Amino acid sequence: MNGSFLIILLLLALAWFVLVRPQRRRQASQEELFASLRRGDEIVTAGGLYGRIQSVRDDELDLEIAPGTVVRVARRAVAARIEPDDEEEPQEEPAEAAIPESES
Repeated sequence: MNGSFLIILLLLALAWFVLVRPQRRRQASQEELFASLRRGDEIVTAGGLYGRIQSVRDDELDLEIAPGTVVRVARRAVAARIEPDDEEEPQEEPAEAAIPESES
């Protein structure tokens, strides 16, 4: 009986470290993100909309997704902040190799 009690305790400890602890870290990180949102930040929502924050209220944001197009989104819908270093610069397409015309 003493051995089975020890096994149950070990399984509970394992479940804590594998399931509960990482979830709490993710939740704390997400709460920190929500609290740090400011006007002018570029974000992406959980639905995949990219935009710049125009105003921040208690539980809502006004998000400009295109010039002159502002939508209201829930603060909880923010998936991530886009850092200026994260933005990819458009890559130039390689010039097509000149194809020599065949002489007839």
